[in-house]
Amino acid sequence: MEKNTQRLLSLDVFRGATVAAMILVNNPGDWGNIYMPLEHSGWNGCTPTDLIFPFFLFIVGVSIAYAMSGKKADPATHNKTILRAVKRAAILFGLGLFLSVYPKIFTTPIEALKVVRIPGVLQRIAVVFLVSAIVFLKNSEKNIFRIALGLLLVYWALMTFVPVPHLGYANLEKETNLGAWLDRTLLTEAHLWKSAKTWDPEGILSTVPAIASGLFGVLIGSYLRRKEIEESTRIAWLFTVGLLATGAGLIWDLEFPINKSLWTSSFVLYTGGLATLVLALCYWLIDVHQQKKFTTPFVVYGMNAITVFFLSGLLPRTLNMFSVTMPDGSSKGLQSWMYTSWITPYFSPVNASLIWAVAQVLFWFVILSIMYKKKIFIKV
Repeated sequence: MEKNTQRLLSLDVFRGATVAAMILVNNPGDWGNIYMPLEHSGWNGCTPTDLIFPFFLFIVGVSIAYAMSGKKADPATHNKTILRAVKRAAILFGLGLFLSVYPKIFTTPIEALKVVRIPGVLQRIAVVFLVSAIVFLKNSEKNIFRIALGLLLVYWALMTFVPVPHLGYANLEKETNLGAWLDRTLLTEAHLWKSAKTWDPEGILSTVPAIASGLFGVLIGSYLRRKEIEESTRIAWLFTVGLLATGAGLIWDLEFPINKSLWTSSFVLYTGGLATLVLALCYWLIDVHQQKKFTTPFVVYGMNAITVFFLSGLLPRTLNMFSVTMPDGSSKGLQSWMYTSWITPYFSPVNASLIWAVAQVLFWFVILSIMYKKKIFIKV
């Protein structure tokens, strides 16, 4: 039987594993040499790496259901809870913007602000968290389901039927889809993803179905909290929903392709279904059968998830502020020098890149372990 009805150890483990995977895929030694499972899909399709971000948004939703259920039952606290959610979302959004301009903001602040990327991972987490929290507080589970489904259907209709201005027809291509046009129109190319400039994988319109990913987690978390339902029934229901959602995503893929960059409705169902299956397995193994020996490393990551994500993005930018002069007179950023001096001479390019990424995961595990032992948990 579960010993802790207020906090799911399985959810902490799932969150920690997801964040550790984020660190792994975001920090290769060489972006040109990466094993296929650690790369995003070229466009349509879904690799293991494409699962990480939607899994995290799903976990955000489940966490909302657990953290805010008591407050939902007391309407008098709703406004105060929403204000706290707004504050937290603003901090997350601000941290995302800061990563976009760091370290240039300290050397050429005006130029940095001219090209700051407004969308981003932390920014999307902020929006999904805030909207999901408000929807959860103000609606029944039935209405939450209707809202999530409505978002997926509206997004599908917009992307597949609304003609793109100046083009004249709807399409799902990188630079000419409706979302890309909207981002360029409202944000301008200077404030979009630097690797593309003409579109952004965390753009405005694709955040609509991303909210549905968060609401998917809210619904799963709300059901999982129902202690009046037997554990066996809850677990069976979770596995059933996970399989049905995954299958529905694959079926919808035939008409509206699974695509992480567009965050298509089929992608939401497919990844939400897989996330439900993973959570169900973790819940059955960890919370029900009390198999906890392997959980500590993941819990260590899960208890400071946003903190380590932010710091892991900050560190390479900081290291590369310092230059090392090479024998030929050229200069390299400190992190680039460390990688080419300590790793690449001893391994093949793709293995060197992987070893560097694994080293990042281990490095942050040491830092987070110290924080965990000292009970330092930074709640953004």
